[in-house]
Amino acid sequence: MKSLIKLFILFALAASSGITGTAQEGSKVLTVDDYDRWSRIGSTGLSDNGEWMSYSYSPNGGDDTLFIKNIESGKIYREPYCGSPQFSDDSEWIVFKRNLKSKEAEALRKSKKPVYSKGVLLNLKTGEKLEWDKVNDISFSAGSDWLVIRKEADNEGFSGTDMLLKNLKNGNLINTGNVSELKFNGLGTHLAWIIDADSKAGNGIYLLDLSNLSIRPLDTDSATYSQLTWDDEMLYESEQGQKGSSLAVLKGNKADTVAQRVNSLLVFMDVTSASPKVIKYNPANDSAFPDDLVISEMGRLSFSLDNSRMIIAVKEQEKVEKISRDTIANVDVWHWNDEQIQSVQMVRSPRERRSTYTALLHLNPLKFVQLSSDDMRSVMVSRNGDRIIGGDPKPYIKDTNWSGAQNDYYLIDPATGSRKLIEKEIGRSMGLSPDGNWFLWFKDGNFWSYNLSSGKTVNISGSMDISFIDITEDHPYENPSYGMAGWLSDVKSVMLNHLYDLWVVALDGSGGFNITGNYGTENEVRLRLNRLNREPFIDLSRDNYLTAYGEWTKKSGYFLLNNRKAPRELIFGDASYGRLSKAKDADRFMFTRQTFVDFPDYNTCGKNFRNPVQQTDANPQQSEYAWGRRVLVDFENSHGDPLQATLTLPAGYEEGNQYPMIVYFYEKVSNNHHSYSMPTYDDRPHMSTYASNGYLVLMPDIKYYEGKPGWNALDCVTAASKKVIELGYADPENIGLQGHSWGGYQSSFILTQTDMFACVVTGAPVTNLTSMYNILYKNSGTNNHGIFETGQVRMGKGMFDDIQTYIDQSPVQNAPGITTPFMILHGTVDGAVDWSQGLEFYNAARRLGKEVILLSYPDENHHLANKNNQIDFQKRMKQFFDHHLKGTDAPGWMKNGIPHGEKIYNKAK
Repeated sequence: MKSLIKLFILFALAASSGITGTAQEGSKVLTVDDYDRWSRIGSTGLSDNGEWMSYSYSPNGGDDTLFIKNIESGKIYREPYCGSPQFSDDSEWIVFKRNLKSKEAEALRKSKKPVYSKGVLLNLKTGEKLEWDKVNDISFSAGSDWLVIRKEADNEGFSGTDMLLKNLKNGNLINTGNVSELKFNGLGTHLAWIIDADSKAGNGIYLLDLSNLSIRPLDTDSATYSQLTWDDEMLYESEQGQKGSSLAVLKGNKADTVAQRVNSLLVFMDVTSASPKVIKYNPANDSAFPDDLVISEMGRLSFSLDNSRMIIAVKEQEKVEKISRDTIANVDVWHWNDEQIQSVQMVRSPRERRSTYTALLHLNPLKFVQLSSDDMRSVMVSRNGDRIIGGDPKPYIKDTNWSGAQNDYYLIDPATGSRKLIEKEIGRSMGLSPDGNWFLWFKDGNFWSYNLSSGKTVNISGSMDISFIDITEDHPYENPSYGMAGWLSDVKSVMLNHLYDLWVVALDGSGGFNITGNYGTENEVRLRLNRLNREPFIDLSRDNYLTAYGEWTKKSGYFLLNNRKAPRELIFGDASYGRLSKAKDADRFMFTRQTFVDFPDYNTCGKNFRNPVQQTDANPQQSEYAWGRRVLVDFENSHGDPLQATLTLPAGYEEGNQYPMIVYFYEKVSNNHHSYSMPTYDDRPHMSTYASNGYLVLMPDIKYYEGKPGWNALDCVTAASKKVIELGYADPENIGLQGHSWGGYQSSFILTQTDMFACVVTGAPVTNLTSMYNILYKNSGTNNHGIFETGQVRMGKGMFDDIQTYIDQSPVQNAPGITTPFMILHGTVDGAVDWSQGLEFYNAARRLGKEVILLSYPDENHHLANKNNQIDFQKRMKQFFDHHLKGTDAPGWMKNGIPHGEKIYNKAK
């Protein structure tokens, strides 16, 4: 009888609100079958003079199309199947790659055939185009006089291929074969390349003077060369042109008996002069170089700023064992004293095989100094190679690490490699200053600086009447800071983030000031620096731009930083504004703006930010469909904590009517209030689709307290839902719940505690905290101790310290309380939440006679990746909600299941 009454109410609701087959008269209802029509935007960029922009449309169901648009005139070059654009410095040219159609490329891959791209050069003034086949990379020299193209290598035993060098002024083209690496110097005056030919014939490093096209071999040998490096590669953008006259390269050979190539180092000083100086370093001739190491091509090679040192990578040499697998056992020994659990070692083994240690080579006189090692695994080296900080993590490596890797940090002497302790147990390092004189970290609720010249450590924030502790953090570990915005150009101060404002704080501990004039705190608007260049310093004498976000209003935009005064508003409104970018040599700015209704298209504007112009229109078809809108909902949990939710109203919403509602949540999600709901293939509900189909969608924030994740979710989700019912939006008899992963755990727990929801869909859920605690997070190889104790689950202690709380917070242990029909999604090779968790919950519910369906997708990980599976789940989830919340007929698979023998996939060929 209750179901008949519910069905009658739903029909009456549909009639009164106009929601029947369509959500609005004259508008289409959005379904998963329409998703192919939606596109994302990528490949965005501005030319240096600000006249041109690039962008691509990437449809869900098709291939990318690249657009190059003149912002002033509106002229557009449209290039199908293209991407990876790069403007020339003079803004007269653009290069990009033309790819095969995705179907053609996939067919080649299935046939194990190579897939190649074309390289395209486009003259922006004339529209003239040149194309080259089988292009690996294509780029301009500084100053835009030259274009260099390296073709794809399809050789066996050597990596060299054709290099084409085109003069963009006169059109001349030079072709050189067997090139494996190439680089212009930062000045654009010289091009260096490495030859790697069949049988190593003619191998070497060559230099081309672009002013007269003279080619000079710097070194040739029947060896393998790699890691071509100019001395200007570490320069900042503002320093370009100050160097670019010296080169370095590794040269070596590999024997069958060892795993690593045996390299020597060649350094060519003043290579652009008539008589360059050559420095050769062969470790075999240096008694100070460890016998078990080699210089490795797998790591960093760079010059110090003054060219007196080289930063190099070294690696352990290993003998190659020639043993037949048929003669030995295959066993992994999991030892209680392993530094890292075996599964972590397995996942990380590809990376570990390429890992190296950092070392210095002083060039005059030659002297090798190893910096990192097994007990000093990370080092920060100043650009000049004379200031070095090393971190030792070994004392703190444990399975339960979650809040950041702790290290003991040392000052390392670049001449000897000796170490001096700076501070123990630092978990939040802010790094080395760009000038190499300061090391900064956050510990015990304060920022600390270490002066590498004086050796003095100072608490730089302790004397200030302001806290930089992140009070929004609710995990059971020491709260972090809000982070650092950057180093000031005088390198005497740093800019630190407060909850809302920005502070400039002296590195010597003498104090600081609120550079945003307390505007953020007074208005509860979070202000953050928006860096517009790649410089490492913040120059307060120049215009600096801020992003802004209203904590409770969800407004956002951009402000201009005024030193110690209230920042000047440029744009601030009811929308979500993306990261701001700027043309290098012009006052042309580019940004995205989005709301639930408005796709994040790109806009441009001038310096005053008045009258921004929308430049892209990726999804004009949206106007054909019924769409919803969003409102903010304020509510409180049982503790009286003020919280927010964002509520999507259905298309054609009429005030006073009650609608079926889906609740979707994770942790804090109200900050997505102005996020566009992109129809895309995945495994979660899309608010745009459900709103188009006459649903409300509620997304509430969750406030957590240690050891009570399930109860906290129950408290906040039900409080938010009751508020929406109280406000007259939702039909209390027809509310569904959905969550995935961490949201899957929470939705599963809520399912066991209340009958408020008419149905629940839970994806990849943790369902038994006790069984999940001791198994693996297979994607990373770690066990789950850390994520349970101090990570996302927030239990605050181990299971063996309080097993009853783990039981109390487990959906499986509370399964007898289920009164609601529910559906589980799980992939069989889920590497985050083991598939057995979904199966365990299904089996418990089945044994208890509950109404449960498990959608198990073979060979899928934590999120569905196969498009067919994504579409399948989207449709089944919609059918499930429609049946339970709208009273539609249940499809056959919901009524009767699908016997394995009738599974269509197994019958297909």
